[in-house]
Amino acid sequence: MLLAVIAACEIGFWVLLAAGLVTRYLLRLRRTGMVLLAAVPLVDVVLLVASVVDIQRGAAPSFKHSLAAIFVGVSVGFGHQTLKWADKWAAHFLAGASRPPKLPKKGPERARHERAGWFRHLISYGVGVGIMLLLGLLSGRGWDALLAPAGPWTLVLVIDAIVSFSYSFGRTAEKQSV
Repeated sequence: MLLAVIAACEIGFWVLLAAGLVTRYLLRLRRTGMVLLAAVPLVDVVLLVASVVDIQRGAAPSFKHSLAAIFVGVSVGFGHQTLKWADKWAAHFLAGASRPPKLPKKGPERARHERAGWFRHLISYGVGVGIMLLLGLLSGRGWDALLAPAGPWTLVLVIDAIVSFSYSFGRTAEKQSV
């Protein structure tokens, strides 16, 4: 059941996002579009509540609960940025706004962008693992199954840090060679 809720919430996120942007730019109903876009985070609330209810009804903590926690964490960390990105492109394609600028391949702006992305990833990780711990606490059955994805996620976070911050070090190296 929880896997179906996770799938429905993921689909619901994109449907609400698309509906909000189409309503805002094609139908030119700005307020209605904003209401639909503002409803996007409610999908995460539904997913979180479904996970808590499932645990409190006696479900054994499992990967599906961890997956729900990861989805909510990523949404908290990257949701606002995703909405802004989609809004810029929708304005371009649907309302004739100028094309969003491309990110430079290197330099200070790229380094800032990469560091900001890693900090969003760190927030996602903190929220996701925090929810996993909370669900483990609520279940009373421990955290082993819930925290299993946290190990690989930690490795991905460390690799992301190395890659993201390498743009900053590259910039320093460029300045020294000039």
